[in-house]
Amino acid sequence: MTNLFSVFDPTSSVLSSQMNWISTMVGVMIIPSMIWILPSRMTVLWNLITQTLHKEFKMLMGPNMFPGSTLMFITLFSLIMFNNSMGLIPYVFTSSSHLAMTLALSLPMWLAFMMFGWVNHTKHMFAHLVPQGTPPALMPFMVCIETISNIIRPGTLAVRLAANMIAGHLLLTLLGNQGPGSSSTVLILLVFTQIMLLVLECAVAVIQSYVFAILSTLYSSEVI
Repeated sequence: MTNLFSVFDPTSSVLSSQMNWISTMVGVMIIPSMIWILPSRMTVLWNLITQTLHKEFKMLMGPNMFPGSTLMFITLFSLIMFNNSMGLIPYVFTSSSHLAMTLALSLPMWLAFMMFGWVNHTKHMFAHLVPQGTPPALMPFMVCIETISNIIRPGTLAVRLAANMIAGHLLLTLLGNQGPGSSSTVLILLVFTQIMLLVLECAVAVIQSYVFAILSTLYSSEVI
């Protein structure tokens, strides 16, 4: 099992420095669009995606949102989707499959939301601990349940993203290890299965970044 999970180990070193995390910064070198005289098809497609996300995040956050608030969540979506997509390239380290990366995204953002809500809307935050229509006898239990569910939010965000990213890669690794000792028929079936799983992983890379951004938006809308 140690060898099985070693492909996800970020501590391997090349040239006396950890090179795995550099995959997170590669996008800075390949994204510059200012050199285009006319917008490329990729730029037009990305503008369409960001405009759609802006409209959806704006609708979720409501009329009380601060101007430019959606830019933070669009950037978060872009960062996570880029890192997830980089992990689909063979022999490239997926930084979003580790809690060191995902928890660093979710925990500071959740702390900022909580500090803003409790400082500026204290009564609203207390009222939010008891859902509307709760019987008086259940109110103390609902306060405990809502408090616990609120505290574990950054953990669930981080674990959900890391677990979904590592699960598909682990399954691809398990199937790939079965290839050398298999017959031709089984090998063809394995290759076909891995291609289908790779297509699924491409969808998961986008879906998980979208889910992370949407849940962050919903958490922020509760404290506004």
